[in-house]
Amino acid sequence: MTAMSTAQKDAARRALTGLDGKVALITGGGAGIGRGVAEAFALLGASVVVAEIDAGHAAAVRAALADLGGDHLVIEADVTEKADVERVVEGARARFGRLDVLVNNVGHFLAPKTDFADTDEASWDALYRINLHHVFLVTRAAIPLMTASGQGGSIINISTIEALRGIPGMTAYSTFKAALGGFTRSLALELGPKGIRVNAVAPETTESEQVRALAAVPPEHHDQIPLWFPIGRFGQPSDTAGCAVFLATELSAWVTGTTISVDGGALAAGGYYRMAAGNWTHTPVITHPGSMGQKPKG
Repeated sequence: MTAMSTAQKDAARRALTGLDGKVALITGGGAGIGRGVAEAFALLGASVVVAEIDAGHAAAVRAALADLGGDHLVIEADVTEKADVERVVEGARARFGRLDVLVNNVGHFLAPKTDFADTDEASWDALYRINLHHVFLVTRAAIPLMTASGQGGSIINISTIEALRGIPGMTAYSTFKAALGGFTRSLALELGPKGIRVNAVAPETTESEQVRALAAVPPEHHDQIPLWFPIGRFGQPSDTAGCAVFLATELSAWVTGTTISVDGGALAAGGYYRMAAGNWTHTPVITHPGSMGQKPKG
């Protein structure tokens, strides 16, 4: 085998791990996980199209992407509305003429935990629109532009760990996220012959605009957080963004139809938690009210 020059090695690395010349559309890319994905893709050379409903978030990510350099497009849009979805995809086509990566990031649990028997049809419809219906709208609109180049691509659906386990008080939300897994698997079969891979990412509790995980924990219990996950912390947007980079690049060229858990080992733990002494338990340990599962004294 002929030895590669430094320039050839650099080109090979970029072909494997970079997104030079690619165009990526991220829904809800103005904050949290979506913004983390948008910035990661831009750093790797992609032209990024962001659909964002919040004007303030749209302005912030527009400035951030401009600082990173490259050609990017941020569109204020509500991706639960068909007309807005069509406007976003047409904006990508008019600006860049192609689409290589789609990240369906928008999703929300919308309301506090509520027993299913106390929910109503209006709440089901709202959860469906923001967690599944918009994914149908955006994906269907994007497929013709993705296939037009004949070079394949990658669709990445941002789900949640709650799609893979039960969660009391959020039955409808969990159901629609679980359905996203079925959508991912079936669409992967349809689009595989066109060279388009379809995968999902399922994050555990992640610090974001929606979820202020650390702030929800009383300060006196912050020392317990390292005991709750095998990798002892809440997730960060960069964790999910890193997984999205893997799925968008040639690093995952033979990966399709699967859901990757980005959960710090939570599913693997299966209900086991570390205690203060370092040993593990799957039974809650209570020494006094509010102990947060500390090891018994004595």
